[in-house]
Amino acid sequence: MTGPESGAERTAGPARRAALEQAVTDEVVASFAHARTERFTELMSSLVRHLHAFARDVRLTQPEWEAAIAFLTATGQTCTDKRQEFILLSDVLGLSMQTVGINAASSQAATESTVFGPFFVEGSPRIELGGDIAEGVSGRPCYVSGRVLDDTGAPISGARVELWEADDEGFYDVQYGGDRMQARGHLFSGDGGAYRFWSVLPAPYPIPYDGPVGQLLDAANRSPMRPAHIHFMVKAPGCRTLITHIFVAGSPHLTDDAVFAVKPSLVVDFVEHPPGTAPDGRVLDGPWHEASFDLVLARTR
Repeated sequence: MTGPESGAERTAGPARRAALEQAVTDEVVASFAHARTERFTELMSSLVRHLHAFARDVRLTQPEWEAAIAFLTATGQTCTDKRQEFILLSDVLGLSMQTVGINAASSQAATESTVFGPFFVEGSPRIELGGDIAEGVSGRPCYVSGRVLDDTGAPISGARVELWEADDEGFYDVQYGGDRMQARGHLFSGDGGAYRFWSVLPAPYPIPYDGPVGQLLDAANRSPMRPAHIHFMVKAPGCRTLITHIFVAGSPHLTDDAVFAVKPSLVVDFVEHPPGTAPDGRVLDGPWHEASFDLVLARTR
C-alpha cells in the first residue's frame, strides 16, 4: 500500500489534465495556421479556442455533447426553403443582434438596424406609392408613410423599400403554405424621398416554437413572443443597406422580445382613427391606424 499523497502529488493530476486539454486546443488551432486566407485562420482559431474553453469551463459531459449534436442535427432537419431554424436559433441566442450591433453604421443620424428575421422572401410584388401590400390578409387597415433620407438629411428618391409583416393572427404568408404573397411587397421612394403604403396593423406573435428552438425556449422557461412590428429593408446607391423594424408603441412584449431586437428609437405610435377619410383620400368605413417614420440611410464614404 502506498502512503498518503503529498501536496505536489495531489495537484499533479489536475495540472496534467489541464495541460493535456490545452494541448488538444493548441493542436487544433495549429491545424488552421495555413488556411487559404488569413481571415479564415483568424475566425477558426478563435472559434476553436472559445469552443474548447466553453467545454472545459462547464466540464462538458459525453451525454451533453451527444444532446448538443442531436439538437443541431434536428435544427438543420427543420430548415426548409421557407423556414430557417438556424436563423431562429441565432436570434434567440442574441447572436443576430450582436452581429447587427457590431456591423451597425457609425453614423449616429442613421436609423438603427435590427434583425433580419427568418421570413424574408425574394421576389415580392412591386406596389406603387400608396399601394396596399395586404392583398386581402386579415387585419385592421394601417397607413404608413415617411421619407427616405441620407444621414445629412438629403432626400433619396428611387430607394427600394422592401416591406413584410405578419397578419392580425400573427402569421406570415409563408407559414400558411402554398405560393401566396400577402403583407409583403416593395416600392420605390418618390419625390422628396417620400414613401407610403397601406397594410394591416401588425400584431404580436410567437416565433415558430414547434421545433428545436421552441424546445430550447421551453427548457429555459422563456417566452417565444415578439412585439408587433413591420420589417423594412431599404437600398439606395451610395448608401448602406438598412434592415430594420418599426414596433407598435404599447405592444405587449416590447420589454421581452424573444430575439432582443427592440430599440427605443424604433418604437412608433400607430395612431387609431375613427371611420373617415385617410390622408390619401381613401374612405374607410371602420377604424384604421396611421404611422409615420423616416428611414435614414448612412452614406458610404
